[in-house]
Amino acid sequence: QVQLVESGGGAVQAGGSLRLSCAAAGRIVKTYSMAWFRQAPGKEREGVAGIGSDGLTSYGGSSVKSRFTISRDDTKNILYLQMNNLRPEDTATYYCAADSQPLLSAKSQFLGPQAQDFRHWGQGTQVTVSS
Repeated sequence: QVQLVESGGGAVQAGGSLRLSCAAAGRIVKTYSMAWFRQAPGKEREGVAGIGSDGLTSYGGSSVKSRFTISRDDTKNILYLQMNNLRPEDTATYYCAADSQPLLSAKSQFLGPQAQDFRHWGQGTQVTVSS
């Protein structure tokens, strides 16, 4: 079983930056694919960014890709999401996800991470961006 714990969320003003972290415990996840999702109140969960064990990344749209960067430190079992130039519409609960499949699926590669591809989920961390 994999336990995922997110941290780094908070409240920032528009234009600010945050770096989210996801610490994985229970198994060594360097062979896992991992991703970040977010869900705003009243909206569906959406894929933000994903990364395979091979380092291949995908992003959920051009707006996110130009401002967010996903990365992983397999020596520490930590997944990161660097978020720059934050906007009020980025306000959401951000979730870390992982799956034992090492590579992102074709759909995840081209459309951004797909929730059905990931079996392990964290509890989420809140990000609030004010204008």
